Amino acid sequence: MTEPDVRKGMPPVKLSREEFESRHRSQFVDTAFAPLKRELDAIVEAAWDAYSHSRKSPETRKAGVGFADPDYDLAVDWLATRTAIFEAQRRHDDAGATPRILVINGSARSEHTCPGEMSKTWRMVKLAEPVFVEMGFAVDILDLSRLTSEFGKNIHPCKSCVSTAMPLCHWPCSCYPNYSLGQASDWMNEIHPLWVAAHGILIVTPVNWYHVPGGLKAMMDRLVCADGGNPDPTSTHGKKAAEAKALELKGWLYPRHLAGRHFGLIVHGDSVGAEGVRRTLVSQQIERCETCSAAERWHTKHNVETRRAPCRNTRTRWSLAPRWEIGFMKCWWNT
Repeated sequence: MTEPDVRKGMPPVKLSREEFESRHRSQFVDTAFAPLKRELDAIVEAAWDAYSHSRKSPETRKAGVGFADPDYDLAVDWLATRTAIFEAQRRHDDAGATPRILVINGSARSEHTCPGEMSKTWRMVKLAEPVFVEMGFAVDILDLSRLTSEFGKNIHPCKSCVSTAMPLCHWPCSCYPNYSLGQASDWMNEIHPLWVAAHGILIVTPVNWYHVPGGLKAMMDRLVCADGGNPDPTSTHGKKAAEAKALELKGWLYPRHLAGRHFGLIVHGDSVGAEGVRRTLVSQQIERCETCSAAERWHTKHNVETRRAPCRNTRTRWSLAPRWEIGFMKCWWNT
């Protein structure tokens, strides 16, 4: 077998002490911090020590039984998310439990920060919620506008580990938090279990410049680990690219961690771009679709004029007069 080639050659990104301190102190420009100079000096010193020694995950424990390398140190954050996912899967598989629908507000607009008013997307989410409740579902709402309006909510960018090798992309994602780089408060640690617990997911999104809002895009990118991701980071000893490539070359099973969920989509735009966004999201998330009577029920309940478009690959497009467009499908997730 050919030895895996790990390609390198990018310029260095390590900061000098002066630049690091300048960036770190920029968080404390409020005058309320002025009397705390001594305390801030100590905090900056500790942060520099963590950064200079690349302490990505300062709290770890041995992986233990059930992992390829039981003696490997795993981040306690990752282990906590893994436990939450196991619990979410247990709830999902409980035949006696009420089926759950996860409704996602993809808009970044919020009345709690600029622009100062709620989005049309949020209003549509709140219209859909009682319909699902009436149908007998439990409803969870994931409001991605909190990324712009709530302190400490972050979805950090996907690093595309899968482009190196699928086994390097861990389930759940192990890229974050990275405390040495200040990349903490990663909301995906809470979002992953929400997707796992759900029997159906409805994404409601506006069109932003021919695409989805940045927060929704970041979440969808980070969910790549749900389709083929490696549930055992010890098998690659963290992020060792050569080990991941070798593992993939031996044959990878691409486990589908969200198989069997149903998927719905509402895309709305004031002029153009809704159809392109709809097609992009559908192609990204589903393989086989079937029409959903719930879409027709939603339109009827709210007296929305609808026109049924010609169906291609059993996908149904719904158009709203005059300029909004809704795609609402009941689909098997990667089945």
